Amino acid sequence: MTTILLILVVLAVVVFLVMKSQQRGSGNSATQLDDAKADARQAIERLGGQVYNLTGSDDASRQALADAAERYNAAGSQIDQAATPVQARLAKQTALEGLYYIRAARVAMCMDPGPDVPSLDGQKAAGAVTEAREVEFEGREIAASPTPSSRTPNYYPGGRVAGRPVPAGWYSEPWWKPALVAGAWGLGSMMLFSTMFSGMSGVPYDANAFEAGGDPNVDQGMSDQGVDPGDQGNTDGGNYDGGGSYDGGSDGGFFDGGMDF
Repeated sequence: MTTILLILVVLAVVVFLVMKSQQRGSGNSATQLDDAKADARQAIERLGGQVYNLTGSDDASRQALADAAERYNAAGSQIDQAATPVQARLAKQTALEGLYYIRAARVAMCMDPGPDVPSLDGQKAAGAVTEAREVEFEGREIAASPTPSSRTPNYYPGGRVAGRPVPAGWYSEPWWKPALVAGAWGLGSMMLFSTMFSGMSGVPYDANAFEAGGDPNVDQGMSDQGVDPGDQGNTDGGNYDGGGSYDGGSDGGFFDGGMDF
C-alpha cells in the first residue's frame, strides 16, 4: 500500500511539473509574438508616415511611392494576421522593403534619402547595379542603372525572387515580375541575367550560379545576417505564398511580356 501511494505521489508531481513547463512555454511564445509584432509595427508606422507625407514629382518617384504604399498595405494585412513570431518578422520585412522604396523616391526627387534602413534578407548577397547598361532581350531593350531616370523608373531594393538574386537598382521594366508572380523563373531568365550583369563589379553572381539558384556566400557560411536567404523576405506587394515570394504587386501591374512561362 505504501509503495502504491508513493508511486501516485511521484506521478502527481511529474504531471504537475509537465503542466507548469507547458504553461511557461506558452507564456514565452506569447511574449515572443508580442515582441515581434511590436517590432514590426514600428517599421510599419514609420513607413506609413512617409507614404502619406510624400508626393512624387516624376515617373521614378511616383512609381517608387506607389510600390511603397503597396508594401505598407501588405505589411498591415500581414501583421494583423500574424500568429507566430516568424509571420510577424515577415511583416516587418515587407515594411522595410517599403522604406527602401521611400528612400528611392526621395533620391529620385533629389531629396535627402533619410535614415538608413536595416538590410533585407538576401539583399547584400544579391549585389547592386553599379553601371548603366542596356541590353536587347527577346526583341526589346532592357536598361539597368544605379540611378533613376525617365528610361529607368522601376526600382528594386535587391534581394532574392523565387530563390534567385535580383540586384538593387533602377530598371526600364520590372523584369523580375514574372518570377515573382509565378514563383519560378522562365527559361530565358539565365540569358537575361548573364547579358545584363556579366562582368558588373557590384553583382557577385555568374549565369551558371543564377541558373542553379546557388549562392556562393551561403555555401561558405556567409549569408546575410546569418539567415539563409533562399526565398525569405522577398516582397513585392501582395501575400506571401509560404516561401517568401508574393502573389501580386505594383510596379505598374503584372508584367507578363517577354519571359517564357
